[in-house]
Amino acid sequence: MRLLAVALTSFLLAVSALAGAGTASAHATRIAADPADGATLTQAPDRVGATFNEAMQSAFAAMTVVGPDGNLWSEGEPEVQGAVVSVSVRPLGPAGRYTVNYRATSADGHVVSGSWSFELTVGGTGTPGPSAEAPSPAVPSEGPPVWPFVVGACLIVGAGAWWAARRRT
Repeated sequence: MRLLAVALTSFLLAVSALAGAGTASAHATRIAADPADGATLTQAPDRVGATFNEAMQSAFAAMTVVGPDGNLWSEGEPEVQGAVVSVSVRPLGPAGRYTVNYRATSADGHVVSGSWSFELTVGGTGTPGPSAEAPSPAVPSEGPPVWPFVVGACLIVGAGAWWAARRRT
């Protein structure tokens, strides 16, 4: 009888722990881009930047500009100033669509990534960086799910309670 009570209690603890575990939904989002997404430019920008709805961490920030030729046109490390992440741009080359890719970490530790593009209508004489097809650093994953640890902890607590109850008799 006690074994059944301990098992039932452990099960109820596991179910209640899993039922109360919701997902966080208030993460940083990009609210502006410079140049704007889809902008048509006759002159290359010196910098590109993304503005977020909250301050960003400077650790692990990444931002690249990839040209229509598949080469990198950004140079240097991204700069983080509060809610703005930006990077310098080389004098641009061929006319066409340039894509800005970004990855940054918000104040709550959530990784935010995305892209936008702009069109250069007048070609320049700039020299590109390396090909953008080079392997990029891996984006950290969200991590393992929590539920197996909760179930395991409940089983351990339940087994300990069962062992203590058996030892008394």
